[in-house]
Amino acid sequence: MSGEASKTIPTSELWAGGRSPFSVSYGKMYMWFFLISDALTFGGLLTSLGFYKHKYADIWPASEKVFVHFPFCGETHLPLLYVALMTFILIVSSVTMVLAVEAGHRMNRSKVIFWLGLTVVGGFFFLFSQVWEWSHYIHGSELGALQLSDGQIAHWADEGKHAIILANGTALGAQESAPLIANAAEVFGANLHVNEYGTQLYANFFFFVTGFHGFHVFSGVVINLIILIMVIKGVCQKRGHYELVEKTGLYWHFVDLVWVFVFTFYYLL
Repeated sequence: MSGEASKTIPTSELWAGGRSPFSVSYGKMYMWFFLISDALTFGGLLTSLGFYKHKYADIWPASEKVFVHFPFCGETHLPLLYVALMTFILIVSSVTMVLAVEAGHRMNRSKVIFWLGLTVVGGFFFLFSQVWEWSHYIHGSELGALQLSDGQIAHWADEGKHAIILANGTALGAQESAPLIANAAEVFGANLHVNEYGTQLYANFFFFVTGFHGFHVFSGVVINLIILIMVIKGVCQKRGHYELVEKTGLYWHFVDLVWVFVFTFYYLL
């Protein structure tokens, strides 16, 4: 069989290289290799998150009780509404990226600039929103919580701070709470050492998973902005193709898809 193939295709063409398998450019192929490896990293993180959520299901905080704030709405509780808005904007930015790639296929420079510009704006909105969300998460609620002597986090049952609710949902009256309160420390917000909202793992996964994804979004925004400047200067038009936009589009779609999984497994389930 190999002998017949060598008669059909010249040896120089078979062994000289320079031909991309699957009829795709090497740039796009390498991007797919990177995305597959990155998907394995995120997959490991989300699998670990699912394992610990199941293991500590009885004390795992409910995200709809943690992420309740919305900009300019004061202390009004709007569970997960802002996170849902962030998700929607990021998904819309994926649509604008599709339109930018499509315009590039038609060599329509002005439309590529318009749609890629909107993609960058959507990315900036998500980043600023995540900074706002982190700041509220770290700052915590005005009421705070208690870290008991055994390390367990308990929440105040009322604003008077006379009774508490344990992490497993057990409510203790003022008389039962008194000795526990006396030996407890008040905590506000969350960091890598204490977590007002419940088990420390909840905070650790929040900072690592959303932070790792946020770094990807930041990288994507920077790359999109650089390519947007190149498109404005006419670099792609001179090359005769907009493959740069298509390659960064693959990365941007991946970042958007990963956030859908993060939103589902961390915030919703």
